[in-house]
Amino acid sequence: MTITARAAARLRAGHVWVYKSDISKVENAGPGTLVSVRDERGRGLGTALYSNSSQIAVRMISRDAVIADELRELIAGRVAAAIDYRKQVVRNSDAFRVVFSEADFLPGLIVDKYNDVLAVQVLTQAMDAPDLRDAVVAELVREFRPAGIIERVDARIRELEQLPPREAGQLHGDKSLTTFSMNGVRFHYEGLGGQKTGAFLDQRENYAAAERYAHGRALDVFTYQGGFALHLARVCDEVIGVDASREALEVAEQNAKLNDREMDWLEANAFDLLKDYSEAGEQYDTIILDPPAFAKSKRAAEGAVRGYKELNLRALKMLKPRGILVTCSCSHHVSEAEFQETITAAAADARRNVRILEKRVQAQDHPILAGVPETLYLKCFICEVR
Repeated sequence: MTITARAAARLRAGHVWVYKSDISKVENAGPGTLVSVRDERGRGLGTALYSNSSQIAVRMISRDAVIADELRELIAGRVAAAIDYRKQVVRNSDAFRVVFSEADFLPGLIVDKYNDVLAVQVLTQAMDAPDLRDAVVAELVREFRPAGIIERVDARIRELEQLPPREAGQLHGDKSLTTFSMNGVRFHYEGLGGQKTGAFLDQRENYAAAERYAHGRALDVFTYQGGFALHLARVCDEVIGVDASREALEVAEQNAKLNDREMDWLEANAFDLLKDYSEAGEQYDTIILDPPAFAKSKRAAEGAVRGYKELNLRALKMLKPRGILVTCSCSHHVSEAEFQETITAAAADARRNVRILEKRVQAQDHPILAGVPETLYLKCFICEVR
């Protein structure tokens, strides 16, 4: 496979994707096959997994030559290496991301661990090959001996990859329900329900950081199943968790009972609620803002910034002097600098002084690969408001 000079430069700079529009020539490449990648001068750039349907047509798997007979062993070895890395960085939790796609050199594969249940997501043609799927499951079983491995299915991704429809289901064992802990807080897990692979593990370290600063009366907006709220409940006098999903709040209440906590949960649209509360003069000592991704494309970034500004403006008006604001963005297309500028603009409009106590990213089990900015997506600012 021959790629353009622009794409070759991107690969040499450390990225691992080639877009369909940057492919000059394709020879004998079928869906999900291994391909050798070279520049327009014929110089080799490595080996990649190919998709004939995705806009990301090439995902590099190695800078060296790899043949098809070696791929299964390569994938199994990288799963093992990903597990070893988690042993180094994960503390105080039996739930964490085991494999993070490109950041673990396993493009198109996500694996999360929730105590004795593992959740797998396959996102590319290559990783959906039966022998590779079997290699992944075998390595996970060998290492963890789980009571269950379930597969989470994103129907839209499978359609885009032109993969046959597949139902979410059991890959190993018979267990899909369990409880897990993060930082000493316990949570219910339903492997075949909920968002993403079931919970937001990428905030685990940020939950603990927020707890260190939180105090007084707290409001957790976009609480989902109570991740921040349940951590704050250990140090705050009062915690209210807000989400638009009744289903998520029902799980949050179950999680509160699991931790012997009495908490208030409120089903509401966050924008409407913050507008009403700020205009009514409601005051809090701690506010958490952890919205879903507002910008899933570059085109949506401008609107996302407006949304982030409105949320932060309302929250800043509601915080007491020396109050704590924990504000997050998981929109890759809004950079850390843009997010900080948005907070600064909101502070100016609210006529508040904001001191940034910490700038944080996703937990270490969601590693960031130098050269692949897409692997850095979560920004978390912990601020003191004057």
